[in-house]
Amino acid sequence: MTEVIRKSLRDSKGARWGALAVVSFTMMTGYYINYVISPLKPLLEEFMGWNSSDFGTWNSAYGWFNVFFLMLILGGLILDKMGVRFTGIGASLTMIVGTLLQYIAIADVIPLEGHIFGLKAQIAIGSVGFAIFGVGVEIAGITVSKIIVKWFKGKELALAMGLEMATARMGTALALALPFPMATLWFGTKEFPHISAPLMLGLGLLVAGFVAFIWYTYMDKKLEKSEGIGDEVSEEDEFKVSDIFFIIKNKGFWLIALLCVLFYSGVFPFLYYATDLMINKYNVNPDFAGSIPGLLPFGTIILTPFFGNIYDRKGKGATIMLIGSIMLLLAHVVFAIPIIDNYIVAIALILFLGVTFSLVPSAMWPSVPKIIPEKQLGTAYALIFWVQNWGLMGVPLLIGIVLDKYCRVLDANGDFSHYDYTIPMMIFAATGLLAIVVALMLKAEDKKKGYGLELPNIQK
Repeated sequence: MTEVIRKSLRDSKGARWGALAVVSFTMMTGYYINYVISPLKPLLEEFMGWNSSDFGTWNSAYGWFNVFFLMLILGGLILDKMGVRFTGIGASLTMIVGTLLQYIAIADVIPLEGHIFGLKAQIAIGSVGFAIFGVGVEIAGITVSKIIVKWFKGKELALAMGLEMATARMGTALALALPFPMATLWFGTKEFPHISAPLMLGLGLLVAGFVAFIWYTYMDKKLEKSEGIGDEVSEEDEFKVSDIFFIIKNKGFWLIALLCVLFYSGVFPFLYYATDLMINKYNVNPDFAGSIPGLLPFGTIILTPFFGNIYDRKGKGATIMLIGSIMLLLAHVVFAIPIIDNYIVAIALILFLGVTFSLVPSAMWPSVPKIIPEKQLGTAYALIFWVQNWGLMGVPLLIGIVLDKYCRVLDANGDFSHYDYTIPMMIFAATGLLAIVVALMLKAEDKKKGYGLELPNIQK
């Protein structure tokens, strides 16, 4: 009998790297929307009557549905039941719907007067839109991670994940650098800014990302046909409630989850306010202020895969996470020192923070499989993302309230002059300090339980 040898489409370098490029582009469009209003804070306050609490409420909405309605857990269940094609298309459409609501709110397409649940109508509608978007982009992130495993298992998996992360963060860089000049120079003027223009661009990008993912689904079908499989998960790997109880009893899981929420709470919410920080403390021209924090993601393009490769070959994962946490603390402490207000220092600190942003994730995510059995990995990642969303929801709101109550500086006439960012940066520094404590606890737990976090991922 002649044995038929089946060749998988993922054995083709062009096919698997092409698939990675397509889904990475879709994620990049989502990351753009995530930060698109961040550089617009001064314009929103001057021309639309916002305050910092409004700004903080809008950005905190990202985690509302993910946290309180457990949408991440539901998304993981849908992913396991329905596969990557159905879930990815649904997530892309959800991002578009959420962004459309944000655009309606900012562009004032329909009259939004009065209050809804105690919030200005504009803030309420836009926040709901950002909350819907947050569901879509988080589920898209889980889906894309699974897609990468599907195409790169047994091949360049770590490199592929690092490159996808780097590509997605290019969207963050664009979102920090482009919106202000787009609103005041390209589509409007400083006297009459077109504040909704950056969101309009984001809508177009999301539609392009959706079309790209539709094209990916055809590649996915070809992959499955070449391997003789379907777009579903085997019964034993499906989401089970018992998996949650197994995971939450694991101390190592909680330490990773706490480190995740503390570290990302010191980076992502900071980026929401970073442009405003450059303007208020370092006196950077608003036309270019977003370009400085926009430098942060560029270091991750090279360094995240680089540090991941070090962990793969040399180990020291717990140590890498500890070093990154220390660097996070140092960066925010210097940001908080009032007398250090030279923009050159700000640029150096952003670049330093970019190295930090490469260090911790490169070791944190590959460490989870050493703590949680493979069967529960999908559920574990969903739970970690859920914990992370508490920080992404709470910290931006806290910073906005603090700015309004304690950080408004008045001029000699009693009029508002600028914000003093000392206290907010001390709050961000506190996330770094707590992350160091958790990293030390994780290092001790690894030594006690023998997870192997300090050992190389590649075993000789």
